[in-house]
Amino acid sequence: MKQSLQLKLSQHLTLTPQLQQSIRLLQLSTLELNQELDRFLMDNPLLERVDLGEAPSTPSLPAGTNGSTEEPSTQPEAAPEGEFEGREEVWDNAADNLSFGEVNAYSGREDGEEREGMQLPAVTQTLQDHLISQLNLTQLSDRDKELVVLLIAHLDEDGYFTASLDEIFASLPEGTEIEAEELDIALQHLQHLEPAGVGARSLSECLSMQIAFLPKDTPSRDCALALASKHLDLLAGRDFTKLKKQLSCDDITLKAAQRLILSLDPKPGYKFGVVETRYVVPDVMVRKLKGRWTATLNQDAMPKLRINKMYADILQSRREGTNQQMTSQLQEARWLIKNVQQRFDTILRVTQAIVDRQKHFFDHGEVAMRPLVLREIADQVGLHESTVSRVTTQKYMLTPRGIFELKYFFGSHVATETGGACSATAIRALIKQLVSAEDQRKPLSDSKIADILAQQGIMVARRTIAKYRDAMQIQPANLRKSL
Repeated sequence: MKQSLQLKLSQHLTLTPQLQQSIRLLQLSTLELNQELDRFLMDNPLLERVDLGEAPSTPSLPAGTNGSTEEPSTQPEAAPEGEFEGREEVWDNAADNLSFGEVNAYSGREDGEEREGMQLPAVTQTLQDHLISQLNLTQLSDRDKELVVLLIAHLDEDGYFTASLDEIFASLPEGTEIEAEELDIALQHLQHLEPAGVGARSLSECLSMQIAFLPKDTPSRDCALALASKHLDLLAGRDFTKLKKQLSCDDITLKAAQRLILSLDPKPGYKFGVVETRYVVPDVMVRKLKGRWTATLNQDAMPKLRINKMYADILQSRREGTNQQMTSQLQEARWLIKNVQQRFDTILRVTQAIVDRQKHFFDHGEVAMRPLVLREIADQVGLHESTVSRVTTQKYMLTPRGIFELKYFFGSHVATETGGACSATAIRALIKQLVSAEDQRKPLSDSKIADILAQQGIMVARRTIAKYRDAMQIQPANLRKSL
């Protein structure tokens, strides 16, 4: 076979180091960006940052405050009287559907009131330390105190006693002169310490202990004690008819007992745990200027970088004998400054395009959210869909309605009878409104909600309603029923 030389022209995409860096910076969150810049600042003496140490004018917002990072939204409306839906606490099959903490039985204040703006004090004492400090103040013998300390070590983070007394007794070293009955007595001593309910072995025992510590003249105390100790399954299942028959009580007494139980703390040791607060720094801020919703960059989130003047002057004055490494570092510093600026410019362009498309949301809330996909924004700003996806991931905007991740404004759509489309976010908001306004004695089923939406021209299947309801942690109709 004869050999020959041929010239062939072809095109291929080459990612330069500068382009690779630009793409990488674009997909980083604000926290990750600052960590990346710290690495560059340590490696490159020609780069310096001038914004450190300045007091921020726009405070960072805790994640989940006025719109969480997992599901940002506006503040929920207060629940109607008689509604005890709240955060779901799951311990066992008997209490999967009980919601606690919605009513403060001692002050008469609903838990949602005056909560905004409250700050939890920093906790420096663990549950074990708290219990041992109380134990040292008792008149128990040293032997009894040692046994209680042994049991304290087996409490979980919620304050429940998770071990078996028989297992603990069997694990004791041979020759230890301890009787099994002594461990039972030690557990009783532990259960008399504060917080009330600590050392319980089940949710039922935990609630019963807390009720038993209440004054005997507390309204509906005996009924609540019977509910917590014997009929927690029926209460979780909202089987009020059977409960009234079992307890021989009327609606008023049963409702008061229910309110009392829901005011208790199902996790008495949880408040002693270390809770890590995650803070979100918004990349952009949205406000209405001259009748138009406008996005602006958050200057406190933008790192201010510059070339170190001293090193730059040295390189300028010694061009002939310039160190090649310093010249390379100077070029890298310039690239980084340019790419950081380009990152924020791209975020601003994409955010403004989102704001323009979702302007009705800023005026009227979630029910006015329109369907939006990445391609629409990509076509509008002249970027690829993958670039828009990077820009909207872990980037946040601060608005009068709360703080939201940019991804929040994208969603699927459902067809309407008029040939239009309704976003999934708007449908979830409508479901929330319908549930909040329903008759607590006859809550709306998923099929009924689907029928109501159909009357408004929004065709949604019952299973879709159930999926959206579960995503918002709204219980089924039979578990939302109240007296």
